[in-house]
Amino acid sequence: MNIQAEKLGLIEWIAKLNDSSVIEKLKKIHEEDLQTSSGWTEISEFEKESIERGLKDIEEGKVGAHDTARKIYERYL
Repeated sequence: MNIQAEKLGLIEWIAKLNDSSVIEKLKKIHEEDLQTSSGWTEISEFEKESIERGLKDIEEGKVGAHDTARKIYERYL
């Protein structure tokens, strides 16, 4: 069986799945895969904290326009 057929079989199985504990396990596998493939596990704690602070700033609306930043820092670019 080829990989595409395997994936379709899994998709069909998941679509019919009613067991919440299995769904939770699949979600954990998915999250672990995302972290591994995104490089998140490859960066330092300092970098992770910096990214988290940036995401928090975005949520709180503490961001400026790209054009404004370019004007301020254009001499360094």
